[in-house]
Amino acid sequence: MAKGLAALRNHWKKSTFGACLLGWGGHWLYGKHCDNLLRRAACQEAQAFGNQLIPATEPLKKATVFLNPAACKGKAGNLFEKNAAPILHLSGLDVTVVKTDYEGQAKKLLELMENTDLIIIAGGDGTVQEVITGLLRRADEAAFSKIPIGFIPLGKTCTLSHTLYPESTNQVQHITNATLAILKGETVPLDVLQIKGEKEQPVFAVSGLRWGSYRDAGVKVSKYWYLGPLKTKAAHFFSTFKEWPQKHQAALMYLGPTERPPEEPEEKPSRPPLYVRLYRRLRSYWSSPKELSQEVAPEDWEELKLSTIELSIATRNRQLDLTRTEDFMDICIEAESVSKGEFVHRGSEKMRDPHMCPEGSQYIQASRCILQLPEGTGGSFGIDNEEYEAMPVEVKLLPRKLRFFCDPRMREQMLQAAVQ
Repeated sequence: MAKGLAALRNHWKKSTFGACLLGWGGHWLYGKHCDNLLRRAACQEAQAFGNQLIPATEPLKKATVFLNPAACKGKAGNLFEKNAAPILHLSGLDVTVVKTDYEGQAKKLLELMENTDLIIIAGGDGTVQEVITGLLRRADEAAFSKIPIGFIPLGKTCTLSHTLYPESTNQVQHITNATLAILKGETVPLDVLQIKGEKEQPVFAVSGLRWGSYRDAGVKVSKYWYLGPLKTKAAHFFSTFKEWPQKHQAALMYLGPTERPPEEPEEKPSRPPLYVRLYRRLRSYWSSPKELSQEVAPEDWEELKLSTIELSIATRNRQLDLTRTEDFMDICIEAESVSKGEFVHRGSEKMRDPHMCPEGSQYIQASRCILQLPEGTGGSFGIDNEEYEAMPVEVKLLPRKLRFFCDPRMREQMLQAAVQ
């Protein structure tokens, strides 16, 4: 014992390094053990769904998974296979996994997709944007848009996960919770933005569109990886070396919010008997002709010339209100008069919440808008964190267009917040 203590004292540097290495290794192994316990508990819960009896005449529900293996710096495929795939297969679903090999492939695959009961998106914001764009470009999108959609957050940016699932610092728990939420069947309706240029096919987004200096600086943050936690501030600081103040000029036309119609019941009422239908036909035939309906009033467009450091058009999906009576999207026009210090500070905040509308900005609620850019305008739009060439566009709100699976706890919180 004494010889051992003497050896540790004489070689204290090696002893300290060995103790640190042993402590780190123990902590890593304990984390792996906890992750395995989470996976096992999730699989046991999924097996309870798989053990449920179904009628012999009823086919298995078919789930089509669109997996982007390149998400999360190429780790998405492994994350899906270890954490989500076992849960889906144990649940009794007929699972088909479609892996995308290049950007834009999901849009093309959606055009060829046959009937399915569930659509599951495994990836990040870019994968979500591709899948819903391909889905809503179909000729039969009216029928396919009613298919519920599940989202398994595997990407670097997963904006929807903040709306659909509780916050979690453990990645394994976050993925397993999202996969189990698909099996539990609770859904919420989400708004979609239809963004159409003059020539291109429309693009669809569930978060929104950004155009301006904060977005341009944000996409360059990864170039300063060597600065560690200072990379975000560095990207915004170096962007101020360009022409200052940075102005983005455009013309905006928009329509105000629209009244939300009552939600259609999921189950249609049964067809009335034949004699009731005949009676209604005869009554409508013999009744006096109705007065011609009044002419529809022209749409009341508002026009605005703007000069801003950044413009954002966002859905209300971040702050989902299931009981609101009006449908609209948020348009935020930020003041161009901002100091360089404020720009750097606010840029860091916008990396956490890209569509935040800071104090002093002009805020507009609209159901539809047209953005006209001066000829020769360069730069890019950020549509759901995906880059598109800046051009004149028409943005139209499609309220409650798609239904996404969500954690039942989140839906309950939304309903409680609406009551309060």
